[in-house]
Amino acid sequence: MNMQDLAIRFSDTSSYDGFTFDVQLIPGEVEVLQVVVGEFEELPVYVSITDSQLLCIVYLWTEAEVDPKTRVEMLETMLEVNIPMPLSSFSKIGEHYAVFGAMSLNSSFDEIVHEVAVLAENSVDAITAMEGFLV
Repeated sequence: MNMQDLAIRFSDTSSYDGFTFDVQLIPGEVEVLQVVVGEFEELPVYVSITDSQLLCIVYLWTEAEVDPKTRVEMLETMLEVNIPMPLSSFSKIGEHYAVFGAMSLNSSFDEIVHEVAVLAENSVDAITAMEGFLV
């Protein structure tokens, strides 16, 4: 499945588990699909395809938003929360903290749409769980 096909499939999906999707294909050296899931418009899911996987990322906050006094405790909490967070893991990309999920290129569209919806929900849960560490 290529990025344009994926964009069309999301656009044609009126709803999944009660979620709606607004998609935008972002052209570039690496095409990225921005997917806004329902009411989570402030936390879009960015989907890209590599040679070996389909990668879904949600950017949560920047390093500048972290309270330096509680940074180490926040990082420990993120590690502890990683395992029980379904289909998602914490990461840091440059100055941005994120949650991500990776999938096989052979994943069905139903599996992809499920991953995107769960990742959007997990991003809200992650911000709620970590807001005490942010300024």
